[in-house]
Amino acid sequence: MPVYPALVAAGFRRWSTYRAATAAGALTNSIFGAIKAAVLVGTVGSAGAVAGYDLQQAATYAWISQALLAPVSVFADDEAARRVRTGDIAVDLARPVDPQLAAWATDLGRAAYLFLPRGIPPLLLGVVLTGLSLPPGPVPYLLGACCAVLGVSVSFAARWLVNLTAFWLTEIRGLLLLYTVLASSLTGLAIPVAWFPGWLETLAHATPFPSMLQAPIDVFLGRATGSEALRLIGVQLGWLAGLLLAGRVLLGAGSRRLVVQGG
Repeated sequence: MPVYPALVAAGFRRWSTYRAATAAGALTNSIFGAIKAAVLVGTVGSAGAVAGYDLQQAATYAWISQALLAPVSVFADDEAARRVRTGDIAVDLARPVDPQLAAWATDLGRAAYLFLPRGIPPLLLGVVLTGLSLPPGPVPYLLGACCAVLGVSVSFAARWLVNLTAFWLTEIRGLLLLYTVLASSLTGLAIPVAWFPGWLETLAHATPFPSMLQAPIDVFLGRATGSEALRLIGVQLGWLAGLLLAGRVLLGAGSRRLVVQGG
């Protein structure tokens, strides 16, 4: 098997070993999905309509966002940063594979696994409790799946970039916390980005965060179809290319610094 597909499979297998944590996460996702659906439905019910969302769409938004939360990995992690601090990154650099592409492939395997036990239960609960407002026909789901994979990839590229600051910063917990706060707000995790005040919506769209979660949800909901869905995919591809390029530059600079520090 070629190396990068093998790494995707390895990422899938690795995360499938954490069964107790996965079960707990599935329960938590489902409970918070029910709470979020109640809040969003209550908001739309009291206002009549918010940014074009009706009651059914608001509920569906809550369930889809919870289903994509774990696969997209909205919250920051410090896996690469820990490898920098311990020096294990030197092993990664010595391997005959590109460290960034290898980490990306492994993260795609992680996302593929987590969608099964942590993404499907909230959707099934949504069907039972509120029903789901989904578009007919296969095209929105194919485009939505493409958007979801790109959302996972944009999230990886952004988290990778933040982790690589460990080459220069002794402690990056504050930076990871800041990233998590921004991502939790600007991805559309709590409420749709279209519900933001105008200035905040503009600010959000000037960042890669809506491309991680809001874009796939808009396509799955049928709010973005045809050329608009393709535009969202184009925006995602643009952010992905820019973040991967920035990550490659930062990895190269950090690698040179690591060699200097190592003597």
